[in-house]
Amino acid sequence: QVQLVESGGGSVQAGGSLRLSCEASGTIYSSRCMAWFRQAPGKQREGVASLTNTRGTTYYGDSMKGRVTISQDNAKNTVYLQMNSLKPEDTALYYCAAAPGFICGSWNRGNYNYWGRGTQVTVSS
Repeated sequence: QVQLVESGGGSVQAGGSLRLSCEASGTIYSSRCMAWFRQAPGKQREGVASLTNTRGTTYYGDSMKGRVTISQDNAKNTVYLQMNSLKPEDTALYYCAAAPGFICGSWNRGNYNYWGRGTQVTVSS
């Protein structure tokens, strides 16, 4: 059974930083895309960043490009999202998701078969 567990969310002031973690367990695709999405109240879920576990190729959504970095530690089956220069509009529930590797670059939520429960990020002004 595949599980994705996010951690690292919290409350921070505008301009601050947070690092989110997503630990994967169970048998996922050998070639996979690990992604971060976020969803703010009343808004649609949007893609933030993704990477392929084999080559480490990264993709970034427009919403946080230039302020986030996605990385991985394959030995720990963990993907990270470093977020800097946070803004109040970054307040959202941040989700980790997994899909087959060739999906990377797509932000279509339907392409991702596995999801974590999310970790809340709150940015105050």
